[in-house]
Amino acid sequence: QYSLGKTDEFMLPLIFSYPNEQRVRDGDSVLFFNFRADRARQLSQAFLVKDFDGFDREVWPQVHFVTLTRYDVTYSSPFIFEPAELVHILGEVVSAAGKSQLRIAETEKYAHVTYFFNGGIERPFSCEDRKLVPSPKVATYDLQPEMSAREVTDQVLARMANYDLIILNFASPDMVGHTGVLDAGIKAVETVDECIARIISKLLDLGGKCIVTADHGNCEQMRNSDGSPNTAHTTNLVHFIYVAKDAAQFRCEDGILADVAPTLLFLLGLPQPQEMTGHNLLISVSQKTPTS
Repeated sequence: QYSLGKTDEFMLPLIFSYPNEQRVRDGDSVLFFNFRADRARQLSQAFLVKDFDGFDREVWPQVHFVTLTRYDVTYSSPFIFEPAELVHILGEVVSAAGKSQLRIAETEKYAHVTYFFNGGIERPFSCEDRKLVPSPKVATYDLQPEMSAREVTDQVLARMANYDLIILNFASPDMVGHTGVLDAGIKAVETVDECIARIISKLLDLGGKCIVTADHGNCEQMRNSDGSPNTAHTTNLVHFIYVAKDAAQFRCEDGILADVAPTLLFLLGLPQPQEMTGHNLLISVSQKTPTS
C-alpha cells in the first residue's frame, strides 16, 4: 500500500483473499490491544453487541473477546488491566458544588470532552449537559479545514449565559494537522482564531473568564526537517492563556496538564481536592516571586 502512496491514515478497507480461512470465525480468540478506548469501542461493539447496527456485518462470529483495558463499563468481555478509578475529578467537584457545566465539541472530539474528561466514565455528572455537533462528512478534513468550528461556536454563544463552566474542544487544528496539508492547516487555525474571538467577546460582556490551552501540539509544525509532511502530534510546549477583565492582575506559571483543573477550580472559587496533584497556575502579580 505504501508503494501506491496510501499511508496508514488513508488506507481503504481490505478483504482477505481466502475469507473462509482468514476471517474471524466461531470459536476464535480475539485480543484487542488498544489501550485507548475512543477508537476501540466501535469495533468492539461489532463483536459484542447482538443488535449492532453500525454497519452490515453479515455474520456475527461467536468468539472469546478480550480487551487490553476496559473500554466501557457496559461490556461483559474480560479485560487484562484494571483501569484506574479517578475520584474527585473536575466535573465531579463542579457538580458536587451545585454548579452547572456544558461539554461541547464536534464529533471528532466529543469523546474527549465527555468520556475522557470524566475519567473514562460515559455517564454525565449531575447538572452536566452535553452538545454534539456533527463533523463534516468528507474523505479527509483538508477538504473542509474549517470543519464544524463555526457551528460549535454558534451553539456556545447561544448557551453561554446558562452555565458556570463550559468545556469546549475545537477539533480542526488537530484533525487538519494530521493531513499534513499546510494551506488547510492555516485555514483551520484562522477559523478557530475567528471563533475564539467571537466567544471571548461575549464571555467578557457576561463577566466570564476563559482559559485557552491544548493537550499537545500538531498544526504548528506541518513539515519535518527534511521537508516531508508532519502528520503526527508534536511535543512542543503549548500556550496557556488567561482571558478576563482582571487578567492584568495575574501571571501564568509554566505547568503541566494536571494543573489545568486546579486552575479552573480557582477561577470558580472552589477548593481543590487532595486527589488533584497539580496546582493553580494563575499567580497574583502582587505576590512576590521567590528569588534564589
